[in-house]
Amino acid sequence: MKFKRFSTLAPVLIAVLAIFSIATNALAEVSPRVRFATTAGDFVVEVYPDKAPKTVENFLQYVKDKHYDGTIFHRVIENFMVQGGGFDAKFSEKKTRAPVVHEGREALAKGGLKNVVGTLAMARTNDPQSATAQFFINVKDNAFLDPTVIPPGDPVPRFEYQGRVYENTPRANLMNAPQLFGYTVFGKVVSGMDVVQKIKATPTGAGGPFPSDVPKTPILINSATLVK
Repeated sequence: MKFKRFSTLAPVLIAVLAIFSIATNALAEVSPRVRFATTAGDFVVEVYPDKAPKTVENFLQYVKDKHYDGTIFHRVIENFMVQGGGFDAKFSEKKTRAPVVHEGREALAKGGLKNVVGTLAMARTNDPQSATAQFFINVKDNAFLDPTVIPPGDPVPRFEYQGRVYENTPRANLMNAPQLFGYTVFGKVVSGMDVVQKIKATPTGAGGPFPSDVPKTPILINSATLVK
């Protein structure tokens, strides 16, 4: 009797395991990994198209186009972040495609990451819709870089920001306020964080067109390759 019961359950168990396997494979497929080989060592980042699909597609296309190969980390601030992907070793800015749409709020709404240690985010100018190829890695928890989620309602009954309270504010005013967009986090370092820590600790000074925060010994990205 016990043997017969096991035999009856076996197909169900196999089906459950098959579904689990499919789900696991699907999860792996939506989390591509990119290896950065640098003069300071290698590190690997994992990116999340289920959270920020357009941002990840944009980043991976630059990887496939070999855009990052030969670029430097041109901005390194030890208690903040390390930034690269825009300039070559002679400080010539590399040509980019049109900016990618800002997905910071959408990513958070889908359970995405915040700007904490080890996370990968898009760099941009003061214009929230200006991100192209440059990225940065947080080496400190930088909550002030996180997108601000706007409460429901139009007008928004009550909204607090940096100690000030705003009442009955038109929703569009808040949604379009540049200071509330934050920075889109789309991945994290999953291997080689010690290399990132090494990069953040490198001595910096003036370099090329930049008056400060440039590594005195250039840190070059030899290659960025899709490994998963």
